[in-house]
Amino acid sequence: MASDTLLARIADYANRPDPYPLYAELREAGPVVPQADGSFLVGDFHQLAALLHDPRISADERNLDADSPSLEPHPTFLRLDDPAHHRLRDLAMRPFGPPHSPDRVDSMRGEIARLTRELIDDFPADRPVDVVDDFAYPLPVTVICRLLGVPREDEPRFREWSEAQVTAVDIRPGEESAERFRAGRQARQETREYLLGLAEQRRGHPTDDMLSAYINEPDPAMRLTPEEIGVTATLLLIAGHETTVNLIANGALTLLRHPEHIDRLRAEPDMLPRAVEELLRYEPPVQMRLRTPLVDVEVAGSMIPQGAPLYLVLASGNRDPRRFGDPDRFDPDRPDNEHLGFGSGVHLCYGAPLARVEAETALGALLPLLASAQWAQETPPYRQNAMLRGPRHLMVHW
Repeated sequence: MASDTLLARIADYANRPDPYPLYAELREAGPVVPQADGSFLVGDFHQLAALLHDPRISADERNLDADSPSLEPHPTFLRLDDPAHHRLRDLAMRPFGPPHSPDRVDSMRGEIARLTRELIDDFPADRPVDVVDDFAYPLPVTVICRLLGVPREDEPRFREWSEAQVTAVDIRPGEESAERFRAGRQARQETREYLLGLAEQRRGHPTDDMLSAYINEPDPAMRLTPEEIGVTATLLLIAGHETTVNLIANGALTLLRHPEHIDRLRAEPDMLPRAVEELLRYEPPVQMRLRTPLVDVEVAGSMIPQGAPLYLVLASGNRDPRRFGDPDRFDPDRPDNEHLGFGSGVHLCYGAPLARVEAETALGALLPLLASAQWAQETPPYRQNAMLRGPRHLMVHW
C-alpha cells in the first residue's frame, strides 16, 4: 500500500489492536512521510526528539491552516507555545508543587495504595472483573477528584464530558468529524462551567484542594483569570485520568501476555518502576501528538510547509530499532530506556510523576491476581481513539 495512506490506516479501528506494523512501515518510508490529506507523519526516534525541542514547531492548533477545525478557542497550556505556555503551566501547577517534586508525589503514595486496596477488595465475586471499569478507570479518577476538589459522586457527569472531548481529538476522517468537534466543544464548555462553579463556591472559604487554591490565590501576579481557571481545571480533570487509565490497562494486558515477568516482579517489587518505564515505551498510552510548523521547516531533506498538520508518532519512535535494541520485545531490564512515552521538551507531561506512582501501585497490587488470572479474549476490544490508545474492556477471572 502507498505510504500516503498511513494516517488513514492508523485511524482505521481495525488496526487498533496492533498498530505497530504500520509504525514500522512509517519508519521504512522515511523520516518524513507526506499524506494524501496534506498532513505529514514522523516516526523516527531521533527526528521526533529533535522536533519536540524545536521552537519552530507549534503545539497551538490555531496555527494550523485555516481549513483545519480547532476544538478550543481558549487553549489549555497543553496547546500553547512559550511564553504563554510557560506562564500558564507554572501558575496552574503551583498548588500541586514543583512539576517534578518527589516529596509532593511521594506523600500521595499511601493514599493511592489505600484506594487501590479498596478497589481490589470490592472486586465482584459473581462475575468476571473488568480491569478497566472496575480498577484502571476509578483509581486515577478518584485521585484527580481529590486533588482538584471535585465530588466523586459527580463522576458520571464528567465521564460523559471526558468521552466527548477525547473523541473530538481523534484522527478519524469523514463527515462525522464536524459533529465530533461540535460535541467536544460543547462538552468542554459544560465541564469548564461546572469546575468554575465549584471553584467559586470556595471563594473566601478555602479548602485543601487545587480549585480552592486557584480561586483564593492572594498574590495578584500569580492569580489565574476565571477563564484560565476553568480551562486549566478542565485539562487537569481530563488529562489527569485519561492517560493513566490506558497506562494501567495496557500494563495489565501486557503482563497477562508475558506471564514470565509476573513472578519475578512479585519477588522483586523494586523492579516495578523499571517495568512501568518499559510499559511506557512498549505500549504508550499517548501514541502521537499533533503539531504544526510556524515557518517552513526542513526535516531530513524534506520540507514541511508552515501551517501543515504534523503528526509526531511517539509510539513509532519508541519501537525504533535505531534507538532501542530488539524494540518489539517487552523487557523490564532494558537499559538506557529514555522513551517518548510522556513526550519530551517543554511539553513533557506535567503529571508524569503522579502517573508513574499510580501505575506502580496499581500493577504491584494486581500482580498476585494476574498470576492466577484467566482471561476471555486474547485481543480485547479497544477504545476508538488512535491517539490515546488502550483497551475499552479487559475481562478476567481470578
